[in-house]
Amino acid sequence: MSRIDAKFAQLRAEGKKAFVAYVMAGDPDYETGLEIVKGMPAAGVDIIELGMPFTDPMADGTTIQLAGQRSLAGTQTLEKTLQYARELRKSNDTTPIVMMGYYNPIYSRGVDRFLADAKEAGIDGLIIVDLPPEEDEELCIPAQRAGINFIRLATPTTDDKRLPKVLENTSGFVYYVSVTGITGTAEAQAADVGPEVARIKSQTDLPVIVGFGIKTPDAAESIARIADGAVVGSAIVDRIGKGESVTDVLAFVKTLADGAHRG
Repeated sequence: MSRIDAKFAQLRAEGKKAFVAYVMAGDPDYETGLEIVKGMPAAGVDIIELGMPFTDPMADGTTIQLAGQRSLAGTQTLEKTLQYARELRKSNDTTPIVMMGYYNPIYSRGVDRFLADAKEAGIDGLIIVDLPPEEDEELCIPAQRAGINFIRLATPTTDDKRLPKVLENTSGFVYYVSVTGITGTAEAQAADVGPEVARIKSQTDLPVIVGFGIKTPDAAESIARIADGAVVGSAIVDRIGKGESVTDVLAFVKTLADGAHRG
């Protein structure tokens, strides 16, 4: 059983929904970012989503684009991002770590090398925004063979004809993008998301986690009630970008986790 599977089994046994937190690796600098990541499990984060900085993000709004620029300006690399996982694994072998980003840095490193390094570092899953199902042989299938979950995005425009293709080789969980557009813009509405989550769950046994447009503990709670969990990214990254202390950032993360767990 993978760490992701084990985490969802644990949450089900406890009657809780999942809270997933996204941060950009290397933001605002390597050491501060690592301190935030290492503090997340104690703040109630069930799955850590680790952003891979990239120069040309297509799905990210201003907040996460700026985080990526700060990270790259601080000389964050893919190797340093993998090092985050290695450092966390020294004290925590149960919290799943999912790397989220774009294919170019992985392609540049080489797929085989990247997957071997990611597995060794303790990475559990990948969310690669710009690789559609038609490109599964590129990274998805090799990742699955290496024992790393490949988590697919479903969106409001993923219709019934497209959905089976999206779900075909997905593992770990399905990430439902609650809004049409980029991160950190519109707010997720439970009334709109609920029917879509039900539609996806009718075609898969995988947990469905909802992200994009969730900014507050109340929003995390309302979304978690109609899904298997909630993802918050931009609202956390925004506080990091404003220079809040690690203590204050993690205190905010805990309020979000508490909200999702109430759901």
